[in-house]
Amino acid sequence: MTESSRDIPVDSPLDGTTPDTELLPLAGYTVAVTAARRREELGALLDRRGARVLYAPAIRIVPLADDADLVSATREVLAAPVDLVVATTGVGFRGWLEAAEAWDLPLRQHLAGARVLARGPKARGAIRGAGLVDAWSPASESSAEVLEHLLAGREGPLPGRRIAVQLHGDPLPDLVSGLREAGADVIQVPVYRWVLPEDTAPLRRLVTVIAARGVDAVAFTSAPAAASLLQVAAEEGVRAGVLAAFADSVLPVCVGPVTAAPLEAAGVATVQPERARLGALAREVVARLPERDPVLTSGPHTVQVRGYAVVLDGRLVELAPGPMAVLRALGRRPGAVVSRADLLGELSGGGDAHAVEMAVTRLRAGLGAPIVETVVKRGYRLAV
Repeated sequence: MTESSRDIPVDSPLDGTTPDTELLPLAGYTVAVTAARRREELGALLDRRGARVLYAPAIRIVPLADDADLVSATREVLAAPVDLVVATTGVGFRGWLEAAEAWDLPLRQHLAGARVLARGPKARGAIRGAGLVDAWSPASESSAEVLEHLLAGREGPLPGRRIAVQLHGDPLPDLVSGLREAGADVIQVPVYRWVLPEDTAPLRRLVTVIAARGVDAVAFTSAPAAASLLQVAAEEGVRAGVLAAFADSVLPVCVGPVTAAPLEAAGVATVQPERARLGALAREVVARLPERDPVLTSGPHTVQVRGYAVVLDGRLVELAPGPMAVLRALGRRPGAVVSRADLLGELSGGGDAHAVEMAVTRLRAGLGAPIVETVVKRGYRLAV
């Protein structure tokens, strides 16, 4: 895993407080990116909004240009006229055509006589780029709507018709079985597959960090990435911890419903932008994270406790892990007294009551504002 960073100006304060500049919306938050493709682009969108970004690719794409299954499927498509083609991804459909050309197989010409459906805009662009005509595309960009469209007879009756379905790395059992049950002859075309990264160490670290609530959000751009993260979490023995973290503190943000499916199947409630785009995904993170943390008032001061820092009077103040853990615990129950024993449980190093007192002392020094009160013989509270 790598992490975005910023140079500290020479005249920066030494107490961890940021200079009096505009506070970026994701400042103080850590967001994990699981994407393999375009991860730098998504990471840059989040970084520009102030997030600390962790990169942990959950998948890698293995093209099947030399794969016997793809050759066999392509020859089966060419064996007779095809009535319908479902293109699920732009890179996959384009790669299929390029592989066929490398094998001197007339796939492009063969598909010219078929009605080609695009699951989304990228697939539509690949179809048009190949000189073919895209007949229809669902507004939701989902395979479920493609199936609904076909079962409704909008492309004609299905019994006996030959339909080629370009897979996007995972099987599409609902789409394929639904078409076959309707009487269609379905040819599955495995253009590429998703597998775990060659180096799984960043992903294995990430699932442990998620279980420990060490990130504020995890961004997913593909269903295989979500499935891989859950798989690795199970292998590392932290699946229950990851699911619990997603339920109470770590925000899972998915680019769309297809991506969210593996998480939703595991009982995880996700958030998604209205449009399945990277920019919209970044904006969803911006909208969702700060709204979860209320801005509290303590006398003349305003306080917002974020992931690894606090916004005090509109300025970001970064704190050491111990004081920050104490502040998070106090912030979860604004105004309520939190016992020393409970606060001790928040400190990763353990220790005794003295460790809590030291953490509170450092917290007060870091904040420089009297917002943490001692309640004699009971504990501490945020004075809000």
